Amino acid sequence: RVTLVESGGGSVQAGGSLTVSCAASGITASTNVMGWFRQAPGKEREGVAIVFPAGRGTYYADSVKGRFTISRDNAKNTISLQMNSLNPEDTAIYYCAAQCYREPGRWFAGYWGQGTQVTVSS
Repeated sequence: RVTLVESGGGSVQAGGSLTVSCAASGITASTNVMGWFRQAPGKEREGVAIVFPAGRGTYYADSVKGRFTISRDNAKNTISLQMNSLNPEDTAIYYCAAQCYREPGRWFAGYWGQGTQVTVSS
């Protein structure tokens, strides 16, 4: 059984930083396409950062490029998302995801964590 457990969300002022982490079990993060998605109230869930296995790189949504960094710790079977220069538009529930895939214009995933709230105040 695959489980993804997020931690590290919270509240921060605009311009601040937060890191969210995800512990995976039942799936090997290093050999799967892992990622972070977010969903703001009234909006669709969107893929913001994806990490590919075997050193094949990363993907970032334009809205977070240059501010967010996704990383993976193979020994701990975890992934993390370092978020810098946060602004109120980054306020959302952030979800860890595994077996991510892209269809035209949008990312999807086979497995989801329960989500962690990130709130950025102005």
